[in-house]
Amino acid sequence: MIKRYTDHSANERTYLAWIRTAIAIMTFGFLIEKFDLFIETLRLSAGITHIPQTSEITEMVGIGLFALGILLIMLATWRFFVCKKHIASETDFPYDLTYTTLILSVLMVMVGGILLAYLIRYVY
Repeated sequence: MIKRYTDHSANERTYLAWIRTAIAIMTFGFLIEKFDLFIETLRLSAGITHIPQTSEITEMVGIGLFALGILLIMLATWRFFVCKKHIASETDFPYDLTYTTLILSVLMVMVGGILLAYLIRYVY
């Protein structure tokens, strides 16, 4: 039997949740990029010329979200191995707010803010 199995499995579930979140963010960035291409194709096929071009901003948002997803995967992987080492260790470590958790949370708030600004800019 693995020592502290429940702690290790909880650490792995948390890691996988961060990986799923990062993949969803990267997918959303890809979707934004491709949706702009779809809108541009519709605009050109309909002969509409007065719709504002959004490709530069959409491209930046899409690439930014993709890069953010990659960064989240790297940070989550680093955090997973640090927690794994702490769980396997015989010494007690105090539980406090780590920089990785704070960085991941700030990145998620930034994603929400970027998407909110993007939606406000193009909906209104």
